[in-house]
Amino acid sequence: MLNRVLIIFAHPLFEKSRINRELVSQVPSQEGITFHDLYELYPDFNIDVEAEKALLLAHDVIIWNHPFYWYSCPALLKQWIDMVLEVGWAYGPGGTALQDKVVMQVLSTGGPQAAYQHGGHNRFTIREFLAPFEQTVRLCRMHYLPPFVVHGAHRLQPAEIRAQSAEYASLLRTLQEEALDVARLSQYTYLNEWIKETKVL
Repeated sequence: MLNRVLIIFAHPLFEKSRINRELVSQVPSQEGITFHDLYELYPDFNIDVEAEKALLLAHDVIIWNHPFYWYSCPALLKQWIDMVLEVGWAYGPGGTALQDKVVMQVLSTGGPQAAYQHGGHNRFTIREFLAPFEQTVRLCRMHYLPPFVVHGAHRLQPAEIRAQSAEYASLLRTLQEEALDVARLSQYTYLNEWIKETKVL
C-alpha cells in the first residue's frame, strides 16, 4: 500500500528561489502526493483550520518544505503550526488525531554545511536549530525524521542544483513507495545521506 505524502510548502519569495523552483518541479502530479502551497492559498494569512486538519488526516507522511529563515521557518508556516495543531486534537488530553504519522522537513539554507557546526559561523547544527519542530511533532505523537537539506543554495551551480533535485525526487518516490523504518532512518543526520547510500539516482 502506498503512503500518501503531503508537501506543505511555505516560501514567501518562491519566484526568486532557484533551488526551490527546481525542487518543486520534481514533485510528481500523481495520486498519493499532494503539493500544498501555503503562501499561494493564504496570502492574507487567514488559514482555513478545518480544511488543513482534513488534509492532514488524509495523508500518512507530512513534509514541511521551506527555506531556513532566521534559524526557523517563514511566518506563515509558524502560524499554520500554531493554529492547526490544536490542543485536544493534535496533542494534550484526547489529542490523538495525528498519532503515528511521519513528519520531516525539506530545507534550503544560504550558508554552507560547515557554517552549521559547533565552532562554525552559526554555532549550532541544523538539527539543534530544528529541536522545536521535532518536539512539536513528538508532542503530537507523530514520528520525526531527519531533514533533507540543501546547503549554500545561493552558490550552487546548475549541475549541483540538478543533482540535489534528483535526490529530492528519489526521496519522494521512496517516502511514497516504501514502508518506513523510523528507528533506522532516525540514525542519519540528514536524509540526503540515506538517499545517496541506498538509492540509484
